[in-house]
Amino acid sequence: MQNDSIDTLLLRHYGHTASAPQGLEQRLQAAIRSEAKIMQQQQETIERLSSLQFNRRRAVRLVAAGTLGLGLLSAALEGLQMLEASALGQDASQTAFP
Repeated sequence: MQNDSIDTLLLRHYGHTASAPQGLEQRLQAAIRSEAKIMQQQQETIERLSSLQFNRRRAVRLVAAGTLGLGLLSAALEGLQMLEASALGQDASQTAFP
């Protein structure tokens, strides 16, 4: 398709005697505003993401901290279970399933 203007396309489609469709200009303006708003939102998202310099080193630190936190939580829960079992006089080293 050639890079024709909207007028040329309308003339080609409707002919010289036909009038332009009702509300065409308003619909085109609304479509352009909508497209501009979408492009602005995309640009803002790109700028926001590019400002968050998230490199591999930072990602590794976050994963390590999360893993360490889960490990500490697991050890604390295991310690609480052992304390509870010893308070009740049960052997804490036995598992529920043999």
